[in-house]
Amino acid sequence: MRIPGATVAVLMAGAVTTFAQGFTFDDQKAGEPPRGWTCALTGGGRPGTWTVARDDSAPSPPMVLAQTDRDATSYRFPHCVVEGLSARDLALSVRFKPVSGQVDQAAGLVFRYRDPDNYYVVRANALEGNVVLYKVEKGRRSDLKPRGAGLLAYGKKVRVPSGAWSELQVAVKGRLFAVSLNGAALFEVEDGTFGEPGTAGVWTKADSVTSFDGFEVSEAR
Repeated sequence: MRIPGATVAVLMAGAVTTFAQGFTFDDQKAGEPPRGWTCALTGGGRPGTWTVARDDSAPSPPMVLAQTDRDATSYRFPHCVVEGLSARDLALSVRFKPVSGQVDQAAGLVFRYRDPDNYYVVRANALEGNVVLYKVEKGRRSDLKPRGAGLLAYGKKVRVPSGAWSELQVAVKGRLFAVSLNGAALFEVEDGTFGEPGTAGVWTKADSVTSFDGFEVSEAR
């Protein structure tokens, strides 16, 4: 499978086939929507403005994907997902930079995405200083508790710097999802709401202006 803006490697070992896709935006023009991605909205407010932008500080310069609309509607989740991808068990990572936001400075990884109202998302928030994994089911977002953390837990508190690049990662296998930030394991979540394959992508919240680079996905089949 070949997707615009992606580099693809296919490896075979016995009966197991894996593919790896790495996405940068360096072959796209600043100010244009990202080729090979579909952008949508969960919740209310404006749908979001997703464009390719120049950022020489990016891990893979010079181009990044940026959400720049500052609509502060609280229950507003603009997102973009990869076209033509369907995967169940996978490893995802993305570099992200929270640029601004008074309500939120959030960056998320979407997986097992069915449509704008049904998917999983793990997100980091620079204002709250935490990382949380949610399910969005029929348009309703609810947090999933880390294993062993208790019913009152809300993700994990961790420093998420504003104005700097970090890397968010999630490994998905069956009902188990393992979350890391900058290579450090944070927590695991177990859930079976969405067990079928879906696509994957990036996500923001409310008035978050966020840049993304180096989106990578691999799947074991």
